[in-house]
Amino acid sequence: MLFQEQIEKLWYSKHPIGYLLIPLSWIYILVIKTRRLFYQIGLFNINQLDVPVIVVGNISVGGTGKTPLVLWLCQYFRDKGLKPGIISRGYGGIFMNKPQQVRPDSSPKLVGDEAVLLARNTLSPVAVAKKRRLAAEELVKHYRCNIIICDDGLQHYAMQRDIEIAVIDGARRFGNGHCLPAGPLREPISRLESVDMIVSKFNYGRHEYKMDYEYTDLIALVTPDKTMSVEKLSGQKVHAVAGIGNPESFFSYLRNHNIQIIKHVFPDHYAFRKEDILFHDGLPVVMTEKDAVKCFSYANQSHWYLPIRAKLPEAFCIRLDNLMKEVVNGQKTA
Repeated sequence: MLFQEQIEKLWYSKHPIGYLLIPLSWIYILVIKTRRLFYQIGLFNINQLDVPVIVVGNISVGGTGKTPLVLWLCQYFRDKGLKPGIISRGYGGIFMNKPQQVRPDSSPKLVGDEAVLLARNTLSPVAVAKKRRLAAEELVKHYRCNIIICDDGLQHYAMQRDIEIAVIDGARRFGNGHCLPAGPLREPISRLESVDMIVSKFNYGRHEYKMDYEYTDLIALVTPDKTMSVEKLSGQKVHAVAGIGNPESFFSYLRNHNIQIIKHVFPDHYAFRKEDILFHDGLPVVMTEKDAVKCFSYANQSHWYLPIRAKLPEAFCIRLDNLMKEVVNGQKTA
């Protein structure tokens, strides 16, 4: 974890090494801008679908809240009578040439932890593939999905997108503002000028929509129908386990409930082992739901996870509805 901490210091502060890496960032920017231009002028093919595609992504490395937003969008369109399907690259999974359907009990080692989390929390079909277009085509063909929501596909220009939603971390924003490797950005901040909507987690700025989290009761890993309010842990000491992009909001939530936490931080998409979550001291162990999907086979009665749900303002819904009308009526241009 020392390496990860050093990277965080480099990217989210005015670290002198960051300035030394800026020339490499210029090369990186040149490559990604050239690649995007080739798609725009037709040198690289863009795969088209017969249904609208909404891409949810970010321009920075690490967690910003894309998955909760994807789940919110899926339920939003289901409530409107549509049949949404979710596609993802399935980061961290072992891929096959063909698309892989994701079920609530699928192995995260095969399809990725985020894909399993999505499948566990929606009634809509989920599929993963290296080439997201193939996953989308499977959902349209076999499940008759009439709208596709792509999780983390902002830089996947090979696939059509009708609406782009960029998600940012309202607290950390863009770090030092530099692209990789000098900073945390996958694309320059100017990329946000071309997206349809910007959603910011917790804190938000001008022309951004605020996304809050709604936390529900803790759920036991070994007995899913058993729940416990976070307040019951007030004043107690617990092990807080997190292998996500930016776990600080998770830790802060527990601290705000007067819980003394022993932090166990792992890299994003970490493949947990039994010894990583068993502490043999009788204390409760609390983790994120994304981590929990990889720990069910190791868990005991001490293990709990904290579900979260996204909450968006009415203004976001109005803007989304207007964009969808433009897409359906053929009025929206790329």
